[in-house]
Amino acid sequence: MNEHIIKKLQNIVGKQYVITKAEEMICYSYDGTFQRGLPAGVVFPATTREVAEIIGLANTEKIPVFPRGSGTGLSGGSIPQNGGLVLVLNRMNKIKEISKEDLLAVVEPGVITGDLHQAVENIGLFYPPDPASLKTCTMGGNIAENAGGPRAFKYGVTSDYVLGLEVITPTGEIMRTGGRTVKNVTGYDLKRLMTGSEGTLGVVTEITVRLVPKPKDKKTALVIFDSLDSAASTVAAIVTEGVIPATLELMDKLTIQCVEKNARLGLPLDAEAILLMEVDGSTVQVNEDIGIIEDICKRNKCRKIEIASTLEDREKLWKARRAVSSAIVQLKPTKISEDATVPRSKIPEMVRRLQEISKKYNIHLPVFGHAGDGNLHPNIIADKSDPEEMERVEKAVGEIFKAALDLGGTLSGEHGIGVMKKPYLKWEMGEVGLSYLKAIKNAVDPNNILNPGKIF
Repeated sequence: MNEHIIKKLQNIVGKQYVITKAEEMICYSYDGTFQRGLPAGVVFPATTREVAEIIGLANTEKIPVFPRGSGTGLSGGSIPQNGGLVLVLNRMNKIKEISKEDLLAVVEPGVITGDLHQAVENIGLFYPPDPASLKTCTMGGNIAENAGGPRAFKYGVTSDYVLGLEVITPTGEIMRTGGRTVKNVTGYDLKRLMTGSEGTLGVVTEITVRLVPKPKDKKTALVIFDSLDSAASTVAAIVTEGVIPATLELMDKLTIQCVEKNARLGLPLDAEAILLMEVDGSTVQVNEDIGIIEDICKRNKCRKIEIASTLEDREKLWKARRAVSSAIVQLKPTKISEDATVPRSKIPEMVRRLQEISKKYNIHLPVFGHAGDGNLHPNIIADKSDPEEMERVEKAVGEIFKAALDLGGTLSGEHGIGVMKKPYLKWEMGEVGLSYLKAIKNAVDPNNILNPGKIF
């Protein structure tokens, strides 16, 4: 990042949109993990053409570029390594179009996900993907990590809604893939390849997503259990009965205690588990589904069921789940949020194994997450300044991933690989699969410009 390169960047975006002072770049050195990496410079483009020129310059000068949105990622995917240039896309924040006729929206990558939710729901439409950080995370980041969220159980993840992308290639060229149609089988499905590629294959500058009609009715149930195993078994039973809630969330005892001590919501401190479920659809379907869920929970010996119909009452029940992340860090300052995912039928066994790992390594391991699709979030709460504890944590993380893979699961359901999980990628993909990924990366990014050091 010599003066010559800095001057060129300033000519592209304007002097005020390039920063190189260390104290001003600190907030671009981290994400939602405990990983850190100070860049050599930060640049804030506002248009597709500016992004293309920046990437073209970086490719010529062999400067690594680390694309970034709001920095809410949980795998270290946007962390700069060995200097390089952070490419912040938050200025590209326009909702360009919402079409009721074609059921789609066209947005720039810096659009906040929650803002898109609000905009489409105001006209009776619905964009289902709902990552926990939706009030701050960006659509570009959602594409990069293929974000999910509580509603993924019924509605799927980000890739299920991407119709088309405008992408800047690692050599600075503008490419479009997909479009505005629901069906598109022209050539390789590059939009699927880009979604979840963690900024290693291209920089997304425009996104076209599919929308659906807004559900007419909703009901939420908060169910308290005296047995974690009973709660986990209830999840499997609900699916077996043919009911697909929009959300089906699990909180274990340690999580409940942290939330209650932090937020004072009236949760029972002696409960072993809580399930939080929401059903949506027509009023008839919602009433039928919630009735079936109540019956299943009672058969599985739940302690108490609370049902909410109004928006105000539903929000009260959801406060517990939304308070989790801020509550559990009261235990210790370092939070390692994993998202090892298993088949739904293996949830009870995975929960049991997580409890065993917690005891074996004497660590705080609150378990919560999207139990409906097997996407649990075992969070290790530790203190990174304690080397002995972090050594135990590292061993525990490896056992968490091994347990998930042994049960037919995966390393990541929605957080991505980034830097946090790349040591374990070979466990799931094998040498052949890992070589295939590297071959794709080398083919499109021969100078290893885009987000080097991530995934593998």
